[in-house]
Amino acid sequence: MIYVFLADGFEETEAIAPIDILKRFGKEVVTVGIGGGKITGAHGITVIADITDSDVIMTDKVEMIVLPGGMPGTLNLEKSPVVQAAIKFCADNKKAIGAICAAPSIIGKLELLKGKKATCFPGFEQFLEGAMFTGDLVNIDDNIVTAKGAGAAVEFGLALGALLCGEGKAEKTAKSLQCR
Repeated sequence: MIYVFLADGFEETEAIAPIDILKRFGKEVVTVGIGGGKITGAHGITVIADITDSDVIMTDKVEMIVLPGGMPGTLNLEKSPVVQAAIKFCADNKKAIGAICAAPSIIGKLELLKGKKATCFPGFEQFLEGAMFTGDLVNIDDNIVTAKGAGAAVEFGLALGALLCGEGKAEKTAKSLQCR
């Protein structure tokens, strides 16, 4: 199972594209509304989450968590004790973590990017504590995937899927999506 955390002000493309792509990989994706079931993105699109943060249970069934960026969505994710606990669980149990746009700053501040290649939306590099900042669209390093922003959302989704299901499946999925 993959939890995708949504907080008011999230960047819609950075959430919806990876959700769609991960489902194409055959993964069970569960959207989690922080503070409620109806979450409104940075561009006014409201999404009804599958569950709320009070329903999150971190178990071995969780393969990955995904943190979309956007403002103030990233700040709202960072303030959530449930998101913080999920990140800690994943770090402690070598589960995958995906973060895009401003969201890599959350895991950077927790020093989970130390010595890892990482990227983020321009202007958030200072929060990637100890990371080897690349400026690439997407980076995969060990169990962490980071991406630059909304324009990289499809590639981010494919990288998340590749981490869990392998490059072969990612290539087939990319081809089916007509990606370059």
